[in-house]
Amino acid sequence: MKSLEERIQEAVNLFHSGGYLRHNARRLEHLQSLRIPIVGKTVLEVGAGIGDHSTFYIDRACDITITEVREENLAILKQRFPDLKVEGLDMENPTFSGNQFDIIHCYGLLYHIENLEKALDFLEKSCKDVLLLETCVSTSLSKENLLLEELDDQTQAFSRIGSRPSRSYLWAELKKRFPYVYLTKTQPSHEEFPLDWNRADLSHLTRAVFVASKKEIKNDLLSEELLMVQSLE
Repeated sequence: MKSLEERIQEAVNLFHSGGYLRHNARRLEHLQSLRIPIVGKTVLEVGAGIGDHSTFYIDRACDITITEVREENLAILKQRFPDLKVEGLDMENPTFSGNQFDIIHCYGLLYHIENLEKALDFLEKSCKDVLLLETCVSTSLSKENLLLEELDDQTQAFSRIGSRPSRSYLWAELKKRFPYVYLTKTQPSHEEFPLDWNRADLSHLTRAVFVASKKEIKNDLLSEELLMVQSLE
């Protein structure tokens, strides 16, 4: 069995590989482009990995709680952010603490979860205002969610079972829980984010960004329809 120190080094190598760094940069550029009010908000980040999205909120004076399930990732987070709230959270079996946050940041986690409905229930209960959700999705036009086995490393499903929800499945599940659900009209500038879902490139993972809210959001970059064609940010 590998030591904690060995697993910590593996996590750093994986999350700070060139592909991951580029992918994170494009996603956070896109998030900033949406012009959603963030400064000074309370934030719950789920599935934080080693915290490369956390700084987006830290630099905007947010009161952030950073959560992760893996021991090695938590060790890195606590070392990187010793003065912040870093907590263990298993999104396969989350327990609602009663605390609500202005913003829930759930990027790159949902498709690593087997029980999506339980995870979405927790996200809704924890959300005071806005859920920001980015995930891999299938290109199916049906309302379906496929389960699949994932690799055993620090970037993949903790349970080794992940999901591939279709966009329409996820849209319907979000609408059960939030009065307002939006798809971003733009996509991050990265090949994993299709612009035309009629012609999505199946050689890549395919990803989408959703915004779900307890209040109506007036924003010309958000669509109340599940668009088949999107544009670059």
